[in-house]
Amino acid sequence: MSVHSTDQPVSSESPSEAGSSRFTIEQRGIDHVPASERHGSVRSVALMWSGAMMNVTGIVFGALLVLLGLNLWQAVAAILIGNATWIITGLCSLPGPAAGTTTFAASRAPFGRNGNRPIAFCNWIMQIGYESLDLVLMFLATSVLLGQAGIDLGTPLEVVVILGLAVTQSILPIFGLSVIMKAIRILLIPFTVLFAVLVVLVFDSVDVQTGTASGGTALFFAGVAVAASGSGLGWTPNAADYARYLPESTSRVRLVVGTAIGGALPQTLLMLLGAAVATAVPDAVDPISGLPSALPSWFLTPYLLVVLLQLTALNAINLYSSGMTLQAMGIRISRWQAVVVDAVVCAIVAIVVTFSGDFNTLLGNFLLFMIVWFAPWAAIMVVDYFLRSGRYDIASLSDDGGRYRRVLGFNPAGVTAQVAGMIAALLCINTTVFTGPISKAFDGTDLSVPAGLVVGALTYWALARTSTRNESTVTERLSA
Repeated sequence: MSVHSTDQPVSSESPSEAGSSRFTIEQRGIDHVPASERHGSVRSVALMWSGAMMNVTGIVFGALLVLLGLNLWQAVAAILIGNATWIITGLCSLPGPAAGTTTFAASRAPFGRNGNRPIAFCNWIMQIGYESLDLVLMFLATSVLLGQAGIDLGTPLEVVVILGLAVTQSILPIFGLSVIMKAIRILLIPFTVLFAVLVVLVFDSVDVQTGTASGGTALFFAGVAVAASGSGLGWTPNAADYARYLPESTSRVRLVVGTAIGGALPQTLLMLLGAAVATAVPDAVDPISGLPSALPSWFLTPYLLVVLLQLTALNAINLYSSGMTLQAMGIRISRWQAVVVDAVVCAIVAIVVTFSGDFNTLLGNFLLFMIVWFAPWAAIMVVDYFLRSGRYDIASLSDDGGRYRRVLGFNPAGVTAQVAGMIAALLCINTTVFTGPISKAFDGTDLSVPAGLVVGALTYWALARTSTRNESTVTERLSA
């Protein structure tokens, strides 16, 4: 592949193998991974997702559903439905081994090189949002730990702490995917043990009646949208980034199932735990600060210490993907430089969110508004993959040129479908900032997820099925 990247490969090792005995800095950006370097397995990808999802954000998202007004049983139903979208994440992983490149390099196929730029920018903004969310949680955990030690931070020191955490979280993604996966594996066992203890500690405090009177149909659908955005559907833009090192012959079914189970199982359990924890501290203004009143101090300190480490590893995944998204936008920047840029922006956003004093509302609106772009995008990526039978012209995804000017420049089918899907999602969304007219007509019911998915998929299928099939046939002939 001739995909341009300022990061050129210097090693024949894949992230699953590189640095097996030492830490090495990954040099690969969005450039194509040759067959000789594809030594990963579906099991390694599934375990990566399991390790990544075994973190406190699952508890945060589950708690958010109760804190926003759902009762416990509504929250449970929303969590189960929302996490079913991990199947879509598995489907969005398929372009990884098929094209041998990252998600938003492969995204050039249905949108065109120039048409892909604004979509990639939306993904970069979303990644920054998730990074900022994790950084705020890291700050809140640090504040509670210091409070336990009798240290009260003033505003200047709070800013210093956030900046220090921003620097710390940038170390792993600079080293690359191999080191990130090592860190996730190391932290998996202690975090699993702590979560098991947490279940025991909060079990007697769970109030199944919390919020019973306040939950309604409209709020339930909003909860489903939040749960989907915070779980599988929200990870679709990262999916192919971590599957691109798999051999092209990797079983499609195994990859989809492995990704779905690997991500959905731990995140579902943790979101359920988060909903249960929230019933014990229903008045908490954020998911961390209320913990001291619900947990014994002997457990709170080690729990928050591991939370800090786990969030650092989790944010490394977001920083890793967002850096490559900048490259896919055509910005001439190395992967490690992109990580630095993201860390700076993330720190600024985290400082603003921290001092806004309304964490739960900001988080809920962020998760809902992000659906507007990534629901139709995910649907288009999946439909495009199957229309082309998983065959990509590698040269056409490059920055340097290729055989398909339509693919390299502006693909009307993909862009039109994306715009149509985004409009449909906006018409059906319900947030504290904006409620779409269709949502209003249905008493505030948020239908943004199905609207974005269905309209995006059907529009692209209708516009692109002939041209994409023809392109796939030409690609097969050229490959032969």
